[in-house]
Amino acid sequence: MIEMTLREIAEIVGGTLHDVPDPAATVTGAVEFDSRRVGSGDLFLALPGERVDGHDYAATAVAAGAVAVLAARPVGVPAIVVSPRSPGDAPAQGEHGRAMVLAHDHDGSGAAVLAALADLARASVRRLVAGGLTVVGVTGSSGKTSTKDLLAAVLAPLGPVVAPPESFNNELGHPWTALRADAGTRFLVLEFSARGPGHIKALTEIAPPSISVVLNVGTAHLGEFGSREAIAQAKGELVEALSSTGVAVLNADDPRVAAMAARTSGRVVTVGQSENADARAVDVQLDETARPRFTLHANGSQIPVQLAVHGEHQVGNALSAAAVALECGADLATVAAALSGASAASKHRMDVRTRADGVTVVNDSYNANPDSVRAALKALVTMSRASDQPRRSWAVLGEMGELGEDSVVEHDRIGRLAVRLDVDRLIVVGAGRPTRALHQGAVQEGSWGEESILVPDIAAAIEILDDELAAGDIVLVKASNSVGLWTVAEHLAGAGA
Repeated sequence: MIEMTLREIAEIVGGTLHDVPDPAATVTGAVEFDSRRVGSGDLFLALPGERVDGHDYAATAVAAGAVAVLAARPVGVPAIVVSPRSPGDAPAQGEHGRAMVLAHDHDGSGAAVLAALADLARASVRRLVAGGLTVVGVTGSSGKTSTKDLLAAVLAPLGPVVAPPESFNNELGHPWTALRADAGTRFLVLEFSARGPGHIKALTEIAPPSISVVLNVGTAHLGEFGSREAIAQAKGELVEALSSTGVAVLNADDPRVAAMAARTSGRVVTVGQSENADARAVDVQLDETARPRFTLHANGSQIPVQLAVHGEHQVGNALSAAAVALECGADLATVAAALSGASAASKHRMDVRTRADGVTVVNDSYNANPDSVRAALKALVTMSRASDQPRRSWAVLGEMGELGEDSVVEHDRIGRLAVRLDVDRLIVVGAGRPTRALHQGAVQEGSWGEESILVPDIAAAIEILDDELAAGDIVLVKASNSVGLWTVAEHLAGAGA
């Protein structure tokens, strides 16, 4: 964040100073909610959590160098205290629902501190934008985090970039990330996620985008929204936030996204494989590990691109990143070089590792929805058939969360798709109704017997894999993050090291 005195911060967040000997003391560092990460010049956020209350660590944070604490009650050390609020007054939720601090916010202290954090981020970003900061926002049903990583890579040659770690995009992570930007930052890249109407709009009010990227409208969070049309309406809030000088980067291959051109006052740039896209991928091919290569056509020129990330779905993500960089002044050669050198920066997303015994583990376990699982299965099959000697393919799948009343149908479809794609072995983890539907869909689609196995838990899946994996096999691990299948992937990656 920009440097601010405690007096300035108190005015911005509507707080009062307690135990502050010098109101002119300046926060010169970061804003942190984990006392273990506090350093000299930081501001510490006192938030209630599942096991601990940040207010109890205020003194520890100050001793570690924090200038003061942003809190909901006096804590005996320099603090800016804001009045408790109803949890409903906190900023809109992001991809992971109400932040853990609100789940345990019985007295409104978490809501108060989160609202103050949003106010502080809004003030900091507003000043930085006036000084030349460009805010890039990205949304979509899938691919946000992968695209965020690609955006950070293609913008880096143009100047310092701040982007969220992982998919840190909820009501805590969004303003926290915005406050990582300081006077030296040229680009602030943010993910915008939502579970209902108005959530993205609220986040844009904290950090109004100069460039808005909409990747796709799929079935993620279908349970909360009820229909794809409702999802499209919510995602479009990102382009509605643009001023007339802003730029909307829209996926020309997704009709619901392309239609958002009518909802923005900004200039529209389209991307995709469609012939009329402004930034277009031509002659897309995949190598033996499903890394795409294509020819990028944009601005009347063309250049070859070889991505280092895996899966054909990454082409659209790369095109969106390329369009943003070109709008920000990069030339085509710089964009191509940056895309070709950009690896997956966020963990558990198409992380491909090959063990010493030749077993390849594809860890895509961070999250899952029908669209992303389909893409991952297609990448798995591509990789298994890339050589003259086909490799045996395994898919270890768990539940896809937040699909509402469509959950059973969508899981059934994924099971049937695994058969149609000719995945060799399917291990379905979990005893719930959706996972049973996934397994039954596979069994009913083909003449499968033991090719599809339904196991109750992670330990059972690992036992089968340890017993039956052979040299050269390739294993995809994917489910919603709450299932915890990343433990399977990490076990497998280490087992043959």
